[in-house]
Amino acid sequence: MSITRRDFLNGVALTVAAGLTPAAQIAAQPHRYPPALMGLRGQHEGSFEAAHAFALEGRRPSFDSLPVEEGYDLAVVGGGLSGLAAAWFYRRANPSARILILDNHDDFGGHAKRNEFVFEGRRIIGYGGSESLQSPRSLWSDTAKGLLRDLGVDIARFDTAFERGLYHSLGLSRGMFFSREAFGRDVLVPGDALTTSSDETTRRLSNARPLPEFVAAMPISDASRRQLLALYDDTRDPLAGKSVAEKRRILKTTSYRDYLTKICGCSEEVANAFQGRTLGYFGLGIDAVPAAEARDLGYPGFAGLNLPRKPAPEWSEPYIYHFPDGNAALARLTVRALIPGVAPGSTMEDVVLAPFDYGRLDVAGSDVRVRLESTCLDVRNAGDKVLLGYVRSGKHHRVEAKHAVLACFHMVIPHIMPELAAAQRAALAKNIKTPIVYTSVLVRNWHAFAKLGVHDISAPMSFHSRVKIDFPVSLGGYRHPRDPAEPMSLHLVHVAGAPNQGLDARAQFRAGQAKLLAMTFADFEAHIRDDLDRMLGPGGFSSARDIVAITVNRWPHGYSYVANSLFDPDDYEDTVLATARRKVGRVAIANTDAGGDAWAHFAIEQADRAVKELIG
Repeated sequence: MSITRRDFLNGVALTVAAGLTPAAQIAAQPHRYPPALMGLRGQHEGSFEAAHAFALEGRRPSFDSLPVEEGYDLAVVGGGLSGLAAAWFYRRANPSARILILDNHDDFGGHAKRNEFVFEGRRIIGYGGSESLQSPRSLWSDTAKGLLRDLGVDIARFDTAFERGLYHSLGLSRGMFFSREAFGRDVLVPGDALTTSSDETTRRLSNARPLPEFVAAMPISDASRRQLLALYDDTRDPLAGKSVAEKRRILKTTSYRDYLTKICGCSEEVANAFQGRTLGYFGLGIDAVPAAEARDLGYPGFAGLNLPRKPAPEWSEPYIYHFPDGNAALARLTVRALIPGVAPGSTMEDVVLAPFDYGRLDVAGSDVRVRLESTCLDVRNAGDKVLLGYVRSGKHHRVEAKHAVLACFHMVIPHIMPELAAAQRAALAKNIKTPIVYTSVLVRNWHAFAKLGVHDISAPMSFHSRVKIDFPVSLGGYRHPRDPAEPMSLHLVHVAGAPNQGLDARAQFRAGQAKLLAMTFADFEAHIRDDLDRMLGPGGFSSARDIVAITVNRWPHGYSYVANSLFDPDDYEDTVLATARRKVGRVAIANTDAGGDAWAHFAIEQADRAVKELIG
């Protein structure tokens, strides 16, 4: 039977497009389990309305007349990786501490989101947010690595859990999709050779075609092909006559798109071939990414500049440190360690399939409580304590704590904490987050990918800039699909913005946020089906037949803001961030926002700093 426009929850078909929202799915479940919910997730319906009414419309609720209902040693606002880590560090310093964690979503973990599907009796696990541990051996501090160790995470285990040679052994490569809107016709070209990894093993397993052969298959003019190949010529210096200092300044203050078109003399066709390739990493297309950053990540056009270059440190290790559910596993490990009985097991292996009892997250008498669907709207110092007001199910509540850690978005903090000084409010408000969507699509099989010879598709001018088969990770009894006949979770990336309009990063992010909030699940579904049919149709794929379920993880406020040399002439990292994260009375500030990038180890390190500021 052909199944269309249907999602599956524990084997039961739910027609999301017909109006069964995640909230209704929760009501339909005998046991509440958010990772299995489908439809429009991420910053889902019910998670942001109270904050938007407060911050955007000025409807400030008053908590002054409310009685204090509960008292804690620590209250944490934000149940993402940073908030959970803050609870862990505080509890380690004070084992008898009573801690309350408030989060506005219906699941813990923040951007570390787990997606689950069950199809024909088989569980397929994917990720809808924070993806992997980035270069843990070289980038992670002793503090962050210490938390991994305390939680039982052995990073060496990923050397065997992540089957790096699987897709190579099947003859699959990275591919590139050229959309008809930008290139005249729809073409998928396997064997992407435009950028190369700094990791030798990854390069060897890439199945990339020779560069001239790959470029010859691109649907661009002969003149554009010659211009593109010239970018790899190490005898050609586009900045000839400039000093080293002048070259570095130009690269930092010129977008990669302008560098290609205005300095290297490339056509718009060539620039479009790279436009969206940077979206998944920077949240911006090459019109707003400095040429210096593109150079660091191995993009072409710089070989003849005669500038010393070190590979970007974040790519100094293979990209293999990935749980089947991404960094949601870290959140689950931390919650399990903080709340005894919430899930069985004690290792990084058994957490993958461990059943979590969400009914035990917020139990009276527990030393640590995680209170979901609770939006904090008021935080203030009051002598030797902190008062916090929050909204849950339309009702206002107030609690007090000896200390508080705000591990929520920095841009929200000026609204919920009136006592902040003007300079700190301004610094916090500069962290405009990247609007990004991670979509998990369960398909019956992946024969089309095998027939077309691809496992990962870059689509620089399409709605989804990336479409790929999930990472090949088998861990803790979970077996990743290895046969194209098996069901598979696809990972799709969309970053909303306003490219090529001369807007800076923050303006593009604001525009993208508005676009995402205006879109319905049906809007996303239409783009998903259109892109997959066009990319994979020549391989026999049919969205009407082959899509089983869809989970759209919408993050209007996604990646933390990162300093951009095109738009941030001020000392963002040393001045703005330092001002933004200052402790105020008994309130400390964490989140990856405080570290200036959306990395899991920043979330942990900033949590540790915040707790130390409170208790030493």
